[in-house]
Amino acid sequence: MTSVRFLAQCPIPLQQYPHVLMAHGGGGRLMHQLIDQMLLPAFGSEPDWQHDAARLELPHGRMAFTTDSYVVSPLFFPGGDIGAMAVYGTVNDLSMAGAKPLYLSLGFILEEGLSMEILWKVVQSIRAAAACAGIHIVTGDTKVVERGKGDGLYVNTSGVGTIDHPWHITPKSVKPGDAIILSGDIGRHGIAVMAQREGLAFETTLESDLAPLAAPVQALIAAGIEIHCLRDLTRGGLATTLNEIAIAAQVEIALQEQQIPVCEAVRGACEILGLDPLYIANEGRFVAFVPEPEADTALQILRDTSPISSDLAAQQIGVVRDCIPPSHSSFSQGWVKLHHAIGGTRILDYLSGEQLPRIC
Repeated sequence: MTSVRFLAQCPIPLQQYPHVLMAHGGGGRLMHQLIDQMLLPAFGSEPDWQHDAARLELPHGRMAFTTDSYVVSPLFFPGGDIGAMAVYGTVNDLSMAGAKPLYLSLGFILEEGLSMEILWKVVQSIRAAAACAGIHIVTGDTKVVERGKGDGLYVNTSGVGTIDHPWHITPKSVKPGDAIILSGDIGRHGIAVMAQREGLAFETTLESDLAPLAAPVQALIAAGIEIHCLRDLTRGGLATTLNEIAIAAQVEIALQEQQIPVCEAVRGACEILGLDPLYIANEGRFVAFVPEPEADTALQILRDTSPISSDLAAQQIGVVRDCIPPSHSSFSQGWVKLHHAIGGTRILDYLSGEQLPRIC
């Protein structure tokens, strides 16, 4: 981004306006003060934030576009916060299309009474996350709702990126014989948010896996790996994501339970709370479907581009097969089967509800 003077403290005059007021979204002096004194110094003045839309210079070729909203509670949790999640979540959605993230829009919905100190911390987190992910925040919007109607702070983002490879990365490109690679251990984000929300304590510090995924994906693309599908494991976790892919591709996904990395803290918390780590949300993990002959190379690339410890690093967790459901089965369009380490199998279906709401 353009060079911006680092601000060590919130520039809004806190002694005058220590909390967000309805007037901060009313289009008048206070709204412009919020934009001019907090947002512009943090994110830069180019492109022109005062215009209704950003004019973007895109290279020739294909592009990807995505949008998402973030309502996580609490706003801050071990390993991250709503600001970093909004940036990385959008970057990751672009990355799952095989796109190189370039531009980001940023929308705030603020509740009257929100502390300016809290807003400033979120703004600085967004600024740092955008710099880390190498994406430019180019346009945005701010609205304020009445006290009691906004839960503090919501964030909406949209992202644009370029696609510079020949592959059509989509669930429908998955084929029988594909290897399924998981980029790292699962379940940490959902458990970290829930523990913070409910005041639970564990023997070891459990932090969210929140992270940008552009670098490992671009490394796979640069190495010429023929990627058939990429999906990040957010709401619904690994099991839900794989069900969506199996149904879209009309295939059977066969998983090996012992190959799926889960850290001991997550495993222990799930046993106590009656949760299944296969269905718990992640914010820094993805699955990749690649031809079996390229699986070892892809695994090594992911391990080389990730700081995860070796026992929790990327693993091949299964393969894709032709879908041959049992007779009188409801899984006629695709299904996911988990092979247990001690023998036997079970079908991983969609959950009827959500294990942990408000985790993203």
